[in-house]
Amino acid sequence: MRTYLDFEKSVAEIETKIEELQALAEASGADAISQGVELSRLKSKAESQLATIYSKLEPWQKAQVARHPDRPHFRDYVAALVTDFIELSGDRQFGEDAAILGGTGKFLGRPAIVMGHEKGRTTQDRLKHNFGMARPEGYRKAVRLMDMADRFSLPVISFVDSAGAYPGIGAEARGQGEAIARSTERCLTLGVPMVTVIAGEGGSGGAIAIAAANTVLMLEHSYYSVISPEGAASILYKKKDSEEPKADRVKEVANSMRITAQDLLELKVIDKIIAEPVGGAHREPGAAVAAVGAAVAEALDALARLSPAELRAQRRERFLAIGRFEEGAGPSA
Repeated sequence: MRTYLDFEKSVAEIETKIEELQALAEASGADAISQGVELSRLKSKAESQLATIYSKLEPWQKAQVARHPDRPHFRDYVAALVTDFIELSGDRQFGEDAAILGGTGKFLGRPAIVMGHEKGRTTQDRLKHNFGMARPEGYRKAVRLMDMADRFSLPVISFVDSAGAYPGIGAEARGQGEAIARSTERCLTLGVPMVTVIAGEGGSGGAIAIAAANTVLMLEHSYYSVISPEGAASILYKKKDSEEPKADRVKEVANSMRITAQDLLELKVIDKIIAEPVGGAHREPGAAVAAVGAAVAEALDALARLSPAELRAQRRERFLAIGRFEEGAGPSA
């Protein structure tokens, strides 16, 4: 059963009618020609509505799409794009963290280290993967994988989809901030190509820890931010510990945070936007995954000719250039 977002109600109504008409036709043996004409009309109307809605999504709506439960996850990308995948577990210091998965494999035939956040789909899986919110051992595992990549001259491909690092007491006691900083540093010092895909949510240090790459790609309806819209609204507008910011406040904050792929491309935070199927990656996950694979392969081809020193220099300059504008030529409001 398809999950619809609040702003997709008009499409949901039409597609419900389509399902009812199809069921009625099968049960009653109604005239196939007349039913076919009506179904075709309704499907065309649904597609038109969907295209119109998704052509003018607001930032808060994009954040909702980025969190859609049917959006492709890390395991989906691995299953479709990576062969001979061998998952590597543990940080060799404390334990295993299933919020970040990774290992070796052949990405579209190219040997690589592949890692990323995994949220899980079922309730049990989500608990196992802690909803994609990594603890220190997750980031230390990422460092371990990047060390291996450097040792064996393998490119690194990372997939970001996390609301942020886990903020629990245990994680803080085990050095969450230090682990994130070490992982970010390791990204920046790699002597091999690194390509990152912001596949869903890109939340705060939990994202940048595995995203300080040579090339950062971003799916069209993902978001990438130092804090979630709810978190920012809570800081700005929350009056009491028992009160959550109202929905209109969250929307207002999201609309002013510059969190969309289009905004971030202008600010040079990302390098390329990967177009999603009409209606979002969750409607046609196969097509979305294929588009990501093609974009990553293209990015790796462009980086393959660079030496380790050139890769480090390019990565350094890339991050220094974020938000840099010539005098009098700042970003549009």
